[in-house]
Amino acid sequence: MRATDLLKTSIQSNWDAATDHPFCKELAEGTLPLDKMRWYLVQDYKFIDEFVRLLAAAIAHAPTLAGRTPMIQFLGLVTSTENTYFLRSFEALGVSQIDPNVSAAPSTHAFQNLMQSARISGRYEQILAVLVVAEWSYLTWANRYKTYNADLPFWFSEWIDLHTGEEFESVVNHLRDQLDNCWADLNEHQQSKAAAMFRNAVLCERAFFDAAYKGHLAKQT
Repeated sequence: MRATDLLKTSIQSNWDAATDHPFCKELAEGTLPLDKMRWYLVQDYKFIDEFVRLLAAAIAHAPTLAGRTPMIQFLGLVTSTENTYFLRSFEALGVSQIDPNVSAAPSTHAFQNLMQSARISGRYEQILAVLVVAEWSYLTWANRYKTYNADLPFWFSEWIDLHTGEEFESVVNHLRDQLDNCWADLNEHQQSKAAAMFRNAVLCERAFFDAAYKGHLAKQT
């Protein structure tokens, strides 16, 4: 079994909860209240800067040009097409210029800290562990809903589109391959640290979706 499959199996129940979440189901059906989507997008946008740094660290630590190239291409997508999606969605959903500057929610802050910890570790496997969870979990849930109604508003449909399709699947497979390929060369301590990063990332993903699902309540408190 692949190392990444073993890592996922080690926290399967939380993985399933994060990748089969009612938030995602309602998003795909177009029934998700817009207050929840606004909260989600504002908070998710706060990940972009730290995520870009983390991905750049992976690029720097990849052992070969062949290992770097798909991540470089993905970095271009995140900083162009995905970034533009957020800005268009903010405008369409009436998110003011002030809203994106609100403080990070606890679940958001926890994930930001995890990405930072992986980055400053300087360890390729720890960086990959967080990246694999971030992208593989999104591919997993989005693939459930890649066939959606044609009238689904773009702020829902394009979020699914960004996390499905051959190009995104190839990114996820590349990240998994990179972690799988280096796993056997790690000592027990290094594997343990990377596994902890993986598990914590899954917990962060679940906590973020949980928070997003009650985001409209959090906004009122």
